[in-house]
Amino acid sequence: MPVLSAAALLRLVLLAAPLESPTPTTSFDCEAGSRHLELSADTPGEALAVCVHPGLSTSFFFDAKLARVELARREWFRVMQGETGLALVPTVALGEGERVPLTVYFQDGAAPVSVRFTLVVHPSEAARQVEVTRQPRSLESYREGEGQARAEVQQCREDKARLEAECGGQRGLLGLRAQGLLGAGGIVSKNLMKSVTSRRGNTLESTEARSYRADTPRLENGHKVVRLAVEQQLRNHGSTPWTPAGAVLVGKNGEEWKVLGVWPLEPIAPGKKLQVLVEVELTEEAARGTFTLKLWSQESGTAEFFDGVTFP
Repeated sequence: MPVLSAAALLRLVLLAAPLESPTPTTSFDCEAGSRHLELSADTPGEALAVCVHPGLSTSFFFDAKLARVELARREWFRVMQGETGLALVPTVALGEGERVPLTVYFQDGAAPVSVRFTLVVHPSEAARQVEVTRQPRSLESYREGEGQARAEVQQCREDKARLEAECGGQRGLLGLRAQGLLGAGGIVSKNLMKSVTSRRGNTLESTEARSYRADTPRLENGHKVVRLAVEQQLRNHGSTPWTPAGAVLVGKNGEEWKVLGVWPLEPIAPGKKLQVLVEVELTEEAARGTFTLKLWSQESGTAEFFDGVTFP
C-alpha cells in the first residue's frame, strides 16, 4: 500500500471531487458532505455510518498516527493511506444500501485505541470528508476507572442483598427484633429541633428534626456497630419541585459516610413540606460528635446542608 504525505492526500481528494453536487436524499441512515466527530474514552463503541458512492472519494482525517486499517471487501476499493488519514474510492458498482465495515487503529495507545465505521453505499452521494478528533485518556487511567466502577457495582450488590434480607423477613417489631435492632437498649431518639440549622443558601429549610439510634450485634474491626437515622421535616422555599436523590453524613474533619438509604424519594412541591428520613451505620466511636447532613436532588444534583446533627 503506498504511503502518501498529507499534502498529496489532500490534492488527491480535491482532484476526485465531482463537478456537480448530487441530489440529496434522506432515505439512508448515513450523512453526506463533511463531518466532524469527537471521540472520548467513554464514546459508545457502535460503528459510525458514513455514506460512500462508486467513483467518489471519501477522505478520513485523524489527529493521531494510524497503526493499521481493517477494511472488509478491500478489493472493492482503491485505498490511499497516509500517516494520519486515508482516502477511499469504491471501484465496483456496489448495490444501494450495501454495508462495509471499516476499523481504524491508532499508534499512541491512548483510549479509544480504535474507531469503527460502517460504509453505507448511497445511490448518489458520498461523505466528502470525515474529520475525527479524540480526547485521549491513558489506558492506565481507563483501567483505574474500570476498577472503581467494579467496586461500586460490588457495593451496590451488597447493599441490595442487605435490603432484600431486611425487607423479605418479618415486619414491625418482629422485623426489628430479627435484625438485631431491638436489644436491651431498644431504639432511642433525640429531639434536634434546636440544634439542626439549615445552611445559608439552602432551598430546603429544616422545620423539625429528630435523630435515632439502635445497637446492632455486628462488629467492624472489633468495634461495635450502631444503626443511626435522621428524620427532618423539610420545606421547599424554591420555585420548582425538589426530589431527594442521595445523602452523606459529614464529620467534623470532612470525612463522609454514605447513607444506607433516603426515604421517601418523592418530590417536595414549592412551598410544601415533606418528612425525609436517612439511615446510616457507623461504629459506636464514629457516631460521637456533631455532623453535617448533605442531601442532593434528582433535578439538579445541587446539595443542601444541615449542620448540628447529633445522635443519642
